Amino acid sequence: MARDHSSGSSSEDEEEDLHSLIPQNETKPPPRRFASFEIDANALKSRLSRGFSGSRRYLLALLLLPVIFIFVYFFVDFGRVSRAVSAVRADTPADLMRESELHALFLLRNQQVSLLRLWNRTLAAEQSGSGKPSLSPSPPPTLNSNSSLEEFRSAVLDQIRLNKQIQKALLSSHRAGNASVESPEDNVGLDLSGFGVDICKKVERPVERRAIEWRPRKDRFLFAICTSGQMSNHLICLEKHMFFAALLERTLILPSPKFDYQYDRVLDINHINECFGRKVVITFDEFSEMKKKSMRIDRFICYMASPPCYVDDEHLKKLKNLGISLGKIDVVWPEDAKSKVQKQRVAGDITGKFLSNDEVIAVGDLFYADVEDEWVMQPGGPLAHKCKTTLQPSRIILLTAQRFVQTFLGGNFIALHFRRHGFLKFCNAKDESCFYPVPQAAECILRVVEKANAPVIYLSTDAADSETNLLQSMVVLNEKTIPLIKRPDHTSVEKWDALLYRNRLGGDTQVEAMLDKTICALSSVFIGSSGSTFTDDISRLRRAWGSASHCDEPLCQGELPNFIAEQD
Repeated sequence: MARDHSSGSSSEDEEEDLHSLIPQNETKPPPRRFASFEIDANALKSRLSRGFSGSRRYLLALLLLPVIFIFVYFFVDFGRVSRAVSAVRADTPADLMRESELHALFLLRNQQVSLLRLWNRTLAAEQSGSGKPSLSPSPPPTLNSNSSLEEFRSAVLDQIRLNKQIQKALLSSHRAGNASVESPEDNVGLDLSGFGVDICKKVERPVERRAIEWRPRKDRFLFAICTSGQMSNHLICLEKHMFFAALLERTLILPSPKFDYQYDRVLDINHINECFGRKVVITFDEFSEMKKKSMRIDRFICYMASPPCYVDDEHLKKLKNLGISLGKIDVVWPEDAKSKVQKQRVAGDITGKFLSNDEVIAVGDLFYADVEDEWVMQPGGPLAHKCKTTLQPSRIILLTAQRFVQTFLGGNFIALHFRRHGFLKFCNAKDESCFYPVPQAAECILRVVEKANAPVIYLSTDAADSETNLLQSMVVLNEKTIPLIKRPDHTSVEKWDALLYRNRLGGDTQVEAMLDKTICALSSVFIGSSGSTFTDDISRLRRAWGSASHCDEPLCQGELPNFIAEQD
């Protein structure tokens, strides 16, 4: 897992399914007459419900739409067509019509390719189900029974959207030449919710999850030590410490603010203990009061081998300055020091190596520890408790985030974590870079906006104004700019952040970072930055709170940057 060092508004390094109700009246409505491009929603629903046997017939009908262009498709150089489109001067109605027809032809060609690809997927699915061998040496990916209908619906809706673009292209010249012709938006503005498919619906939380009880033994403690990266990394480290403390039946001691972050300013510590119904976490001050002047870590058992416990001399000095005496530092797996990749461990490895009768033990930084990753990462975490999640923002931060959403965003918004500071070098050092040029990023964002149908985007970023201004100028859909909204600077006129300043939390960079995370966690759809632990923590909250969407994804998922600079 990579370290995160973002700053600024994201200083470091979120509903129910929308069901379309169709009124059923006793009196039948008069039959409607459909335009040549108009699609009956009820007919589409009926076809979708029949599965892929019916879908093939529907696709065949769709494939016939561009048949009149097949001859042109095989004999026209589309590179020349594309260049011709840009070369046409729209000085006369005839020029406008020619330009719109060429653009529509280009879109129809793209639609034909997409439909053929979808057709091949249905063939592959049928052959897979019947046991017949595929004629293609490399068949396209098949659709499994659980997701086939949903994926098919999504693919058909993509074609409906493309069809809408074709209609607009063909009608645009007529509208320009004749003001009496109805607006393209009047005829092609399809309400996709009427098709009964909510593409960006919420991800359902699992009914059951794997969980263990956290029942600390009396007077047995685990001293949390987190040193790598910044706040997001430390929160991941703390969550893993909680898992270790539960496995080892110990109470977790949170670090001192003189050694680490002041967690009680961003986290709800009381909430953690309330979730478990017992005292499982104590602050350093509570530990200090309990032990007075005899604070001691009896055994320093290192999970990380190099450097031992992932604690350098500077952090060891800070521990000693807190009045803590240290026992001998032991490395459990010294052979790991020679490995660049951490070996995966299971719960039995931890209980076998770290169980001890010593009063206070420490295992060092656990950010990079790879222990039962799927178990730890499940919604709600690996421990049995009565809350949605245990590590969550403080009540004051949560209320402030809700007030911001009510003031600026509303109930339907996309959140974008657009990580830039220090990310160019970090991403380009990876096998697949995750730093995208602004124009490419804008295209990826627009694809999500179209699926989510959200009017605004909350922008959590450390990017310079030069980048965000360019991004804003390019986030335009159907000639409408989608606002990118950032948290404004504090002013006494606005009251949405009054709670922070009333409780002396305003201006704290860590508080503002957690506020950003909380706003993102409340969003309808979240676009994150691949490789950022800031994004990872937002995704953790969304999974736990039940706000995660099927449209959540990293920026430009599955794509490489269209330009990558050389390494210095």
